[in-house]
Amino acid sequence: MFVRVKRSGKTGEGREYLQIVQSVREGWRVRQRVIATLGRRDELVSSGAVDGLVTSLARFSERVRVIDAARAASFSAQAREWGPALVFGRLWETQGLPEVLQRLAEGRRFSFDVERQTFAMALQRLCAPGSDLQGSGWVKRVEAPGFADMELHHFYRTCGFLASVRQALEQALFFRDRDLFSQGLDLVFVDTTSTFIYRDTETEFRKRGYSRDHRGDLPQFVLCVAVDRDGWPIAWEIFPGNTADAAALRKVIEILRERFKVRRAVIVADRGMISEDMIALLAEDKDAPFDYVLGCRMRQQKEVTEEVLARAGRYHVVAGNLHVKEVRVGPRRYIVCRNPEEAAKDAAARAAIIERLEDAVKQHPKSLVKNRGFARFLTVEAGAVTVNREAVEADARLDGKFVLRTNTNLPPSEVAMTYKGLWRVERSFRETKSTLEVRPIFHHRDDTSMGHIVACFLALRLEVDLQRRLDERTITVSWPDLMRDLGQLQAVTIDLDGLRFLLRTDLIGEAHAAFVAAGVRVPPMITEMGPTPEPPPDPEEGTM
Repeated sequence: MFVRVKRSGKTGEGREYLQIVQSVREGWRVRQRVIATLGRRDELVSSGAVDGLVTSLARFSERVRVIDAARAASFSAQAREWGPALVFGRLWETQGLPEVLQRLAEGRRFSFDVERQTFAMALQRLCAPGSDLQGSGWVKRVEAPGFADMELHHFYRTCGFLASVRQALEQALFFRDRDLFSQGLDLVFVDTTSTFIYRDTETEFRKRGYSRDHRGDLPQFVLCVAVDRDGWPIAWEIFPGNTADAAALRKVIEILRERFKVRRAVIVADRGMISEDMIALLAEDKDAPFDYVLGCRMRQQKEVTEEVLARAGRYHVVAGNLHVKEVRVGPRRYIVCRNPEEAAKDAAARAAIIERLEDAVKQHPKSLVKNRGFARFLTVEAGAVTVNREAVEADARLDGKFVLRTNTNLPPSEVAMTYKGLWRVERSFRETKSTLEVRPIFHHRDDTSMGHIVACFLALRLEVDLQRRLDERTITVSWPDLMRDLGQLQAVTIDLDGLRFLLRTDLIGEAHAAFVAAGVRVPPMITEMGPTPEPPPDPEEGTM
């Protein structure tokens, strides 16, 4: 039934009446039957009769009563964030993490659900990065099973648990991922980074070393992660803060061989990893050697600067901004890659530097000697400072270029494109250190710090999973906007006439795209939760 406006007389001059009408099917036709005529519209509105009728009818609509009660309630006290828990909770289940964690926790006497606690820690990294102390307050504002009962010491104990099972967890997820997504592993992108800890004292893992964050005053961990060609994290490892990149790569390769039984793959790594010892390690297993594509340090490797870059030869165009050519020095195979656009920028930047140098040499030559950026273009002889033209020409040979060394039989264009795919692991690190926020780490112990990092990588898996699903559906959305809009979907608890209801707020912005990509049905506007729980007994009741 519905209310219809019935007009009488000429258009613009007649009167309007409100009628209650019911649609009735008669055979193949639908007719409207007037149940009652309420009266003239203007008189009903002016007298307030319409408002009274609506209010009276609302008493018989549970949905309307709940919505009215919610509007009258204090949303700030009762609203809880719901959207991220629904979307990432589905991905968490799809990845099989509940089963894996429950199996790893068997035999441990936890007084709480460690799987739920781990999910809460991973979700916090995505939604509200902060300390565990902050997380223990944040979970109270989230609508998700088990979150309401979580306490601060549950966070600490779960960090220790994750540290103790991290290798078994990594291995279980690796083999499960291979079964779910693909049977083989052809490309492995590897890179390292560091993350500092807000502590002064060093430990077995917490060491001072080269800091990419420019915080050499603080101890740090070194993180090494390997991802596949789709950017999916397949392995991660945590090293002492003074571990060199090459040593970290060596360990990851051992993990791929021993822990994951990977027999054949192409290792792609940045120029910080290359060394003769590392290349020997990659090829030392005669039965199942790893192929590799490694970046070269052009300024520091004599063979590259004097032989590879000096070789003449035509470049082949792969794309407008990528030209490649192959150079062999004995049994070693190199691929020289050139970006014409970057070459023009490098040449212009150097020309500006040389122009400034020539002016400065005439006026303040001694001030230039201490400038490391200028030193490579200067010659100091008998106290005289001059521009080194040979150094300028040598630098020009590097404009817009990068050099790769490989033992694969891939065409030069594929080698170059494979190396450029290293952005996937770099993206993982950007997310791990900014979007996911590994920091701050305030833990005193190494094991709880490691558990904190494991939770961050589980969060990374959730983010990569959702992004991949969005890409498959060609849904383009800004990640910060997506997370902001998901957080706006809230749940409001309403108690009415002895029953508890859960009221959902409206979806806004990009939130619907996340639900579609994750395959999650949007909850109904109102969900009946059952009888209102009895309040807990007053501990002082009955005392004198």
